[in-house]
Amino acid sequence: MSDAAAAGAGASLDVLIPTFERPAALAITLTSLIAQTHADLRVVVSDQSRRAASFDVPEVIAAVCVLRAHGREVELHRHLPRRGLAEQRQFLLDNARAPYCLFIDDDVILEPDLIERLWRTISEEGCGLVAAGLVGLSFVDDVRPHEQAFELWEGPVEPELVTPGGPAWERHKLHNAANLHHVARRLRLAPGSRLRYKLAWAGGCVLYDTEALRDAGGFSFWEQLPATHAGEDVLAQLRVMARRGGCGILPSGAYHQELPTTVSERGVDAPWVLPVVAEPARASS
Repeated sequence: MSDAAAAGAGASLDVLIPTFERPAALAITLTSLIAQTHADLRVVVSDQSRRAASFDVPEVIAAVCVLRAHGREVELHRHLPRRGLAEQRQFLLDNARAPYCLFIDDDVILEPDLIERLWRTISEEGCGLVAAGLVGLSFVDDVRPHEQAFELWEGPVEPELVTPGGPAWERHKLHNAANLHHVARRLRLAPGSRLRYKLAWAGGCVLYDTEALRDAGGFSFWEQLPATHAGEDVLAQLRVMARRGGCGILPSGAYHQELPTTVSERGVDAPWVLPVVAEPARASS
């Protein structure tokens, strides 16, 4: 086993990245992992690009080489055929071996201390997930006070049932545009802060207790969905929060590259067609 592999074999946290035909964005995302203050991590990429693999382009190769030079194990998988977003995420979960797994999209930029703040929060709370909502900084001048309401966790994070269209569903508006950036500025939060707030759901950057995600069924519901679906990450989060609880943290520290979506067909939205409260079904590992 190489030195890098040995370092990753016992990592406390796996970073799981699904990607599809976004090599430039993937390179930026991987680069933002290099300087993370939480060094005890392993990176797993699952690529479903139709053409050449995203990790075969020079920019991604360079980022991977630097990560490995810093002692981080990096696994690159070519996972085909495409069977939908949920199956892609289940494949990544099946390859996770650390106590915690961070799902990030392939078009996200992380501040250097973000993974450390997420990990400290989930370790202290013992909850199922902790999220950093994505900030779109092209909206930095678009201030939306009507979307910035939020509710703090005053005590420990506890299980909470959030259902599509229910009262708590409106919380998702906090993650629109640059709302999280504006809230953090208004509150004058110091660097390194970890203000815990209640979620509806979060897209793009969510740290799970790996066993909690598996115990909630993971993304094994992919077989109940057509290949062209959306909302698979939302459904998984709702199921984990119902059993173990979850929170978001402020400030966020996760930024969206704001690329056009690669999910063109959204006719089937997982949390609206499958139950949030399901019989416990341990996903394969």
